[in-house]
This record gives sequence, structure tokens and C-alpha cells, in this order.
Amino acid sequence: MHFTQLLKDVATGTDVIIAKAGKPMALVSRIKVRKSKIRFGILKGKAKISEDFNAPLPDDFLSEFERN
Repeated sequence: MHFTQLLKDVATGTDVIIAKAGKPMALVSRIKVRKSKIRFGILKGKAKISEDFNAPLPDDFLSEFERN
């Protein structure tokens, strides 16, 4: 079996046993990766948005961003 075919088999969830002289030497299996879930509200009560959050920024502050 070619290595690329071995990887295709493993990718589909098939475990592959590698043997030498008829004796099992290694087991190749797919790594199970957990997909992280989005956790809404994780910062609830830990962050505070100031009252003037949407207020216009001062001109001198804006000019620092716009000079480049």
C-alpha cells in the first residue's frame, strides 16, 4: 500500500495497522480534533463600555491615525 492511500484511509476514519514479518508494529489512526464552540456571554460582567463610547473622537487623536 502506498503512503498516500494509507493517509486517505486514515482520513476516512479507518485505523491502519503496520506490521513487520506478520507482527503488528504500529497503529495509524485519525486524530480527533474537537471544534471549539462559540461561548456567548463569557465576558458578561467583566467588561464595561463607557457612556461616551459612540462620541466623536477628538481631532488631535484622529489626526494621529490619519497621518500615515
